[in-house]
Amino acid sequence: MAEGAADAATGQGVELLCVGTELLLGNILNGNARWLGEQLAGLGLPHYRQSVLGDNRDRVIAFVREAATRSRVLITTGGLGPTPDDLTTEAIASAFEVPLEERPEVWADITAKARSRGREPSLSTRRQALLPRGATVLPNPTGTAPGMIWSPQEHFTLLTFPGVPSEMRAMWTATAVPWLQQAGLTQGVFTSRLLHFWGIGESSLAEQIDDLLAGTNPTVAPYAGGGEVMLRLTACADNPEAGRRLLEPLEVELRRRTGDHCFGADADSLASVVLQLLRQRGQTVAVAESCSGGGLGAALTAVPGSSEVVLGGVIAYANAVKQSLLRVPAELLNCHGAVSDPVAAAMAEGVRRCTGADWGLGITGIAGPGGGSDDKPVGLVHIAVAGPDGCISSACRFGETRGRDWVRRLSVGEALDRLRLRLFMHSPSG
Repeated sequence: MAEGAADAATGQGVELLCVGTELLLGNILNGNARWLGEQLAGLGLPHYRQSVLGDNRDRVIAFVREAATRSRVLITTGGLGPTPDDLTTEAIASAFEVPLEERPEVWADITAKARSRGREPSLSTRRQALLPRGATVLPNPTGTAPGMIWSPQEHFTLLTFPGVPSEMRAMWTATAVPWLQQAGLTQGVFTSRLLHFWGIGESSLAEQIDDLLAGTNPTVAPYAGGGEVMLRLTACADNPEAGRRLLEPLEVELRRRTGDHCFGADADSLASVVLQLLRQRGQTVAVAESCSGGGLGAALTAVPGSSEVVLGGVIAYANAVKQSLLRVPAELLNCHGAVSDPVAAAMAEGVRRCTGADWGLGITGIAGPGGGSDDKPVGLVHIAVAGPDGCISSACRFGETRGRDWVRRLSVGEALDRLRLRLFMHSPSG
């Protein structure tokens, strides 16, 4: 049996349809689909398709009719606003040849929200009060565009949401999740744990845990992005606590096998882990950057509370700045070049000295696309970590095929990971 037919037969398949020409053109990142996918997984709802359509009435009508033949639930985002290209509600009604009706309570809500902001609602916003006959209003607590929950035919339900992420998420949590649970569509409770790894490739990690990837409950799924590898651990149980009990021994075994490569879980980042280690030791850090252009400092200071341990940083692109601010000796630059271990070390020691930080990080390299040579190709980066027990500097070759942003991103991650590992070896007393 084909997957679509199986979905319809079980009455559990869920599809996502995101409407908006701006999504097709790449003007807006489709974060709604990712967020909803995670939410569906957490509810135990089988989710097999995600689609994007432009603001085209006929295509939306055709898609909705097709989805009704294979899925139990279709969730849509976008196209609920007051402008002419906001056509989702009307297209859905037309797909099932059901007339639109104005809902007085919706229009009253739109009017009240407009007046609370000191203005009268425009005539164009009145179309947001139109819903198909028989549909239930899915309230929008923050915006003016409501959604709907509608079952135009047996074993098929539509849930519509605006494209504004904050509005969609509030509506999902307040109304959609309780409805899905009461309708008996959710299957148990899914509990997940996300483990983060650095310094190991996805294929190498998968080889180390090959037998664990075959598990059915809990499951382990690897994926990679931005130089980092992640493992999502998921368990299905009657309640969250039972799910966590299933995950605990699996996480212990994964951490045992992978050692120092695993740097954190769930919302942890390399920056947040490093900052927490520094905070526990009562120590501080400063950064000196060339090719990363401030990315290292930005990663650290993006974490709330970073001001407790981050003293500052220097972006030293020009050799003259390296010399004047970081006191990098001219003879090192002349003899080894700016992209070298001795210069990276001098940068790390220089920023540590001038700020009084316990730890200094230095990055210098060739991010590209130009500037490389046979001896020093694009993607060559030297990273140094200077601390109370000395300075260590070594090179990384990130390659040039993935571009400048890739080299810069990996440079930041590698610098943070090297500091993390040094902090593990360093006693709290320093």
